[in-house]
Amino acid sequence: MSKSVIHTDKAPAAIGPYSQAVKAGTTVYLSGQIPLVPETMEMVSEDFTEQAQQVFRNVQAVCEAAGGTTDDLTKVNIYMTDLGNFATVNDIMVQYFKQPFPARAAIGVKELPKGAQIEIDGMMELPE
Repeated sequence: MSKSVIHTDKAPAAIGPYSQAVKAGTTVYLSGQIPLVPETMEMVSEDFTEQAQQVFRNVQAVCEAAGGTTDDLTKVNIYMTDLGNFATVNDIMVQYFKQPFPARAAIGVKELPKGAQIEIDGMMELPE
C-alpha cells in the first residue's frame, strides 16, 4: 500500500518535519492542528473560543484537501491546556460534525506548541 502526503494552503504549513496529513489506502492520518491563521502563521487570538474555532477550521481544510469532510473523521484527539474549556469545545464541535460523531479523547496537557490553548489531530476514513 502506498502512502501520499496531503497538503493545503488553507491550513497552516507544518512547523516541523511532518506533513499536514498522510493518506494510506482510504485512511487519512491528520497531524495536530493549532490555532494558527494559515495566511499569517500567527495565533488567531488569545481567546480560547476563537482558538478553538480556528483549529476546527484548520482541521476542516485538511479533511477537504484529502477528499473528505469532518464527517469522515472516525477519531479525534483534542488537547487542551485547561479542561475547564470542555463545554466550549463541545459547543463548537457540533458546528463541524453531524451525527454519528467521531470517537474522541479530550486530554489535559501542560502546554502546546507556540502557546496554543488547544490542538486537534485525528484519523479519517474516506468513502471507497
